Amino acid sequence: MNLIVQGEEVETPDLKALAKIAEGETIERVSENAFRITKANAASREAVAAHCARAKLDFGFVADGRTLPDFALLAMDMDSTLIGIECIDEIADFAGRKREVAEVTAAAMRGEIDWPESLRRRVAALAGLDERALERVYTERLRFNPGAQKLIAAARRCGLKTLLVSGGFTYFTDRVRQRLGIDYAYSNALVVEGGKLAGRVAGPLVDAQGKAGHLARLKRELAIPRERVLAVGDGANDLAMLAEAGTSVAYHAKPVVRDAADYVLDYAGLDGLLNLFPDSGSSSLPRRGSGK
Repeated sequence: MNLIVQGEEVETPDLKALAKIAEGETIERVSENAFRITKANAASREAVAAHCARAKLDFGFVADGRTLPDFALLAMDMDSTLIGIECIDEIADFAGRKREVAEVTAAAMRGEIDWPESLRRRVAALAGLDERALERVYTERLRFNPGAQKLIAAARRCGLKTLLVSGGFTYFTDRVRQRLGIDYAYSNALVVEGGKLAGRVAGPLVDAQGKAGHLARLKRELAIPRERVLAVGDGANDLAMLAEAGTSVAYHAKPVVRDAADYVLDYAGLDGLLNLFPDSGSSSLPRRGSGK
């Protein structure tokens, strides 16, 4: 196993300490803010996690030689994962109800309240809002999280199919899908009547089970085994989707998701996945030093 360590800034003393804890052989630079400790002992995970928590670093034990092309499908949540906002909260801001809607969103993402009921309550709060607010949210507030475009581009280059599954709205997922060249996107459709939001959604609800269902169906249709699926999410409504994947990643996620995922990225951007699973080969920059 190799131990990948990354973060906003990785200090040499921390790398040397982690190499010793993990009984690693050498320290190699993977990218500007990521390093590989070779031949690490995965049994040291608990001690490594404790040190990384103190140093504000992300870590992951990865089988030597594993790369992004080993996967065939990348599935991702959108709000607060691929993009840096919760779209419904920003829409509610134009209705003067952002605070109350955001509180419900946060509780739902922590798994404290029923997600479908939370969506109905939040969408109802938008009733009567001019539909032009959606365009303003998209153009003025929607931004991709760091590394998002790089990750999707690498996945496409390596031949992975890409799936966006969101408890948000088709207005945004359709545009994000087209902009990034994502293969599949599923989310909820806001009902608009007379140029105003009607305060409800149409069609089957894309909730936690809906997300997992779309991923499970695509696996069957594309004949992709579970072990070749990589899934990324941040909230409680992503847990079922993450369970459908052979490898799951919690990105700047709620505790309930961090506890369930195979890998956790709290400090790195989405391109941190490319440090865990390089998009080509296993080459690295010059070594920083020895762990022994």
